[in-house]
Amino acid sequence: MAGQAALSTDAIITALKAAGEATRYRILALLSSGELTVKDLTAILGQSQPRISRHLKLLTEAGLIERNPEGAWVYYRISESGAERRLVQDLVGLADPADTALARDRDWLAGVKREHAQNAERYFTENAADWDTIRSLHVPDTAVEAAMRDLLGAKPIDSFLDIGTGTGRMLELFAPLYRKGVGIDASTAMLSVARANLDKAGVAHAQIRHGDIMKLPMPRDSFDLVAIHQVLHYLDDPAVALKEAARVLRPSGRLLVVDFAPHGLEFLRERHAHRRLGFSHEVMRGWIEQAGLVLDGATDLAANSATEQLTVTLWLARDPRFVVAGASKGLETA
Repeated sequence: MAGQAALSTDAIITALKAAGEATRYRILALLSSGELTVKDLTAILGQSQPRISRHLKLLTEAGLIERNPEGAWVYYRISESGAERRLVQDLVGLADPADTALARDRDWLAGVKREHAQNAERYFTENAADWDTIRSLHVPDTAVEAAMRDLLGAKPIDSFLDIGTGTGRMLELFAPLYRKGVGIDASTAMLSVARANLDKAGVAHAQIRHGDIMKLPMPRDSFDLVAIHQVLHYLDDPAVALKEAARVLRPSGRLLVVDFAPHGLEFLRERHAHRRLGFSHEVMRGWIEQAGLVLDGATDLAANSATEQLTVTLWLARDPRFVVAGASKGLETA
């Protein structure tokens, strides 16, 4: 197809040889529904871990799938490369949905996902008290999310990165806007929560990855929109995280930061691991400009009841490089 990545004949033959085995084909069909671990695939396919690992190795070497280490686990997913991904989609799409083996695999996959959801719910319940305490101190999440949607508008987004994704809520909230979403978090427990939430919401075009938000595992110029929602106050050096976010933004891409305005609630530092007690407009503007971005505006959502003590601020910045590339003087003031 014109304008799309293509494979060499050798690469196609290698890929077809890798896919042309019953178990490996079933693995491709399963991974087409989302990321899975070796443990998941072992439970679904009823085969030993060494055997499953061998099949995964061959599929990885053929470029059909990718491995994503996450702590002690490794998640596997269909390759992000356009040509290999299209090949897998075409091959899996040819299968009869009523095929006995594939239907059985789907049933077992549903069971594995139910187990994941139960584990995630257990973790969420055990930690919900901390989150509920903080939520009660500011305007409702519904108001914050509505303000975020209004600020970003309805224009489609090609690629979206949620830094410190937590429960995956931002990936779910903006799912109608983006073509491809990625959530990064350092907590493997929270990544399990995010995966379960996205499965429940039916968000299939987002991925969850384990990674250091201070050193993102993505190349420069990868995303059109990056969000950092209620993350910076946990960091010793938020400016570094903002620079990393700016690094992966494409020209004219946007950065949305949501966090607290300055406050004096020391118990959040003592009991909830907050390193910073909010950020002023001036401080955030300075960090954003140091990261090479332009601050387009800030919106404060102040407390509106006697119990609310925190102001939530939304900062929207953009990568100005389209100004440099523009041939028109009119762009210089855009």
